[in-house]
Amino acid sequence: MENKPIEEPEITQPENNLVDENLDDAECEELIKECEKLAQTKQLTKRQLIRQNSIYLLPNSFTIAALFSAFYAITQSMHGRFESAAIAVCLSMILDGCDGRVARLTNSQSAFGEQLDSLADMVSFGVAPALIVYNWQLYNFGKLGYCVAFIYCACAALRLALFNTLIGKVDKKWFIGVPSPSAAALMVGMIWLDRSFDGVFDEASVWVLLLTLFAGLSMVVQIPFWSFKEFNLRRRVSFAGMIGLMLLFVFLILQPALVLFVFFLGYSLSGYVMWAWKKYGANAA
Repeated sequence: MENKPIEEPEITQPENNLVDENLDDAECEELIKECEKLAQTKQLTKRQLIRQNSIYLLPNSFTIAALFSAFYAITQSMHGRFESAAIAVCLSMILDGCDGRVARLTNSQSAFGEQLDSLADMVSFGVAPALIVYNWQLYNFGKLGYCVAFIYCACAALRLALFNTLIGKVDKKWFIGVPSPSAAALMVGMIWLDRSFDGVFDEASVWVLLLTLFAGLSMVVQIPFWSFKEFNLRRRVSFAGMIGLMLLFVFLILQPALVLFVFFLGYSLSGYVMWAWKKYGANAA
């Protein structure tokens, strides 16, 4: 029998070649550049993801400090140190006003910072004032007292949620409802006033109950209040206006509790006065 040579199998290239052997040098260089761009894009996407998961330190530090101050205020009220609690809430107001300005000055605004600020405001100007005033006076009213304290707290939550939904949709010159820091200042202002004038409010004072209810409901009323955002400190004032400003500073130094309480109470009433004037006074005139 004749031995036939073993035929080797023919090796065929796959139809879908990744690289065409017939490419010239220019096409190869272009392909290499595209691969390098793809690698850079993947690396850039990874960096962007890491940056999105990071947070800005400086503005968020002010927010965390405001949150700590509010927590400290709550603990102080639990030990009966209500004046210290009131001062701590006022410190939270100052820190809350700083974080947004610092973020704008350093160009470090972020969605994370906005959410953190809103949650910190809920504790600083919603939970803390409600618990402080409850531990100070409202507990004397039993179930009515903690119901009123809860109404204030719930109104603060509604106010903050409404504010977040109306960003960019309303005139910056106005707030819809009293802002939560002003309502909180009115709440703790009662305590500071009571301590400064040796018991302005009697124990189980109905005025404290009514002012708490007023402060809470004023945050959710659909009435505009001036926002002070267009207040220009660079504008010229008359000489009489400068004298009035000087006297205001003197009164603020002599009676800070009275001046601040009257200011925030007047501000909380100002929206109702303007609303009533537009609805009734203008028609009568």
